Amino acid sequence: MRARATDAHRAAVLGSPIAHSLSPVLHRAAYEALELTAWTYDRFEIDEAALPGFVDGLGGEWAGLSLTMPLKRAVIPLLDEISETAASVDAVNTLVFTEDGRRVGDNTDIPGMVAALREHGVEQVDSAAVLGAGATASSALAALARVCSGEIVAYVRSAARADEMRQWGERLDVEVRIADWSEAADALRFPLVIATTPAGTTDALAASVPERPATLFDVLYEPWPTELAARWSMFGGAVVSGLDLLVHQAVLQVEQMTGITPAPLEAMRKAGEHALASRQAAQP
Repeated sequence: MRARATDAHRAAVLGSPIAHSLSPVLHRAAYEALELTAWTYDRFEIDEAALPGFVDGLGGEWAGLSLTMPLKRAVIPLLDEISETAASVDAVNTLVFTEDGRRVGDNTDIPGMVAALREHGVEQVDSAAVLGAGATASSALAALARVCSGEIVAYVRSAARADEMRQWGERLDVEVRIADWSEAADALRFPLVIATTPAGTTDALAASVPERPATLFDVLYEPWPTELAARWSMFGGAVVSGLDLLVHQAVLQVEQMTGITPAPLEAMRKAGEHALASRQAAQP
């Protein structure tokens, strides 16, 4: 366990673009709640080319880094150790500097997804649908490997994306059936739907939400709610948001970087909600 308030430590989130990241809000809220008065958490605009030099230049006061796109794969060659979870999807979103100077990489997105689902009562389902096949979709498949006992259907836009999802399914040992995006409305009848697409992509599906929907996990958190999530809630379905994911994965990062368990989930969630509300209020 790292020393608490008496020792200064630094952490930060890296990525490009990074200006709108909520990670500083969440981690700073955790430090305040844990009375880690000497801890700081910043953000840095760093691309793949700049990453090795940045990491190599960090001093012993650094506890860890949060990594977002496009760095989740680029950081792997810089690590001394990588967790099985991160290796399973070739993506690291958490770098912890150990007290003996080693760099350990992990992926908290996957267990964060599982924790967010469980918080909303989803322990196990017999089938699930994934909307999209981008970077987040592989993490969704890895999470579903832990909560889905049967078939997973991925709705994709291109043959190349279909091949990628098949490969991820084989690698993660989950059964994945591919369907064309033109059939995406069919996904909304599954007991669990995970939407991994960019903002606006699923808006057209809102009109197809069934009368008694089950659970939607929409990984977006801004703008929120999406049209699909709003319609889903209107019809009484359970909705897990991107903020739920962001908070749960950040909780795991704080615990790994500080050595303190448990991290203050509710304080972090409230800080994230307040920040998003403030952003929304400031929009013209």
